[in-house]
Amino acid sequence: MLPVPEAPAPVSRILPIDPGWGGWEVLQIVLLTLASVFVFLPVVAFAAQRLFYPKVAFVEVAGYPLVTVVGQGLAYFVVFAFMFSIVKRACAQEFSRAIHLNWPKHWTTFLMLGVALSFSLQGVAHFLPIPKELPMDRFFRTPAEAWALSLFGVTLAPLFEELFFRGFLYPVLVRWCGVTIGILATAAAFSLIHAPQLGRAWGPVLVIFIVGLALTITRAATKSVGASLLMHMAYNGTLSVLLFIGTDGFRHLERLNQ
Repeated sequence: MLPVPEAPAPVSRILPIDPGWGGWEVLQIVLLTLASVFVFLPVVAFAAQRLFYPKVAFVEVAGYPLVTVVGQGLAYFVVFAFMFSIVKRACAQEFSRAIHLNWPKHWTTFLMLGVALSFSLQGVAHFLPIPKELPMDRFFRTPAEAWALSLFGVTLAPLFEELFFRGFLYPVLVRWCGVTIGILATAAAFSLIHAPQLGRAWGPVLVIFIVGLALTITRAATKSVGASLLMHMAYNGTLSVLLFIGTDGFRHLERLNQ
């Protein structure tokens, strides 16, 4: 009697095209992020006031850029843990495979694309109405703040944003609306989340939309969040290096508004 061949594994178990999570899980991530920032920011501000600024009002300390960065960073770690729990519940795969956090073979190519994107959009920005002062400029009042934001901008910030926008949100939107609308909607959401930092001025928001478009197209074409993450880190890193050079090692930050 001939042996009966085993049934092939479901395609979804081999190549996770369709995510195991949906819009409700994406909304949970958003709500947890907001709640975590709401909790950690005053906690960090309270600790900073007691330890370093005992004579400064609590509200003023809570607005310090370093306090904001630390509070937001702690919130991100909570959300990272929640992302892992979603994947564990929804998929029978390890996190990196389910989220498509696979590293591209020619990883240096995506770093160079991020650098090229940064320089290209710096040129485009010259033809757009960019306000001389933006809300995010308050994070660059001192060298310590500039260093903190630069390090945050090439590590935790792009990692969190790529996991959420290109890892969790994008595949859900593709399932709902198709690839083209999914790319556009993901880029739009990415730009809108940055709008408050840019004073909601349409010029810089348009630049960020183009960044989001490039990152999402890369994620769609390569099927790799790792590729878009490398581009994102290189893009932010290039801006930080240009700022470092333009302000003489963050020693002359007043040049930002000149």
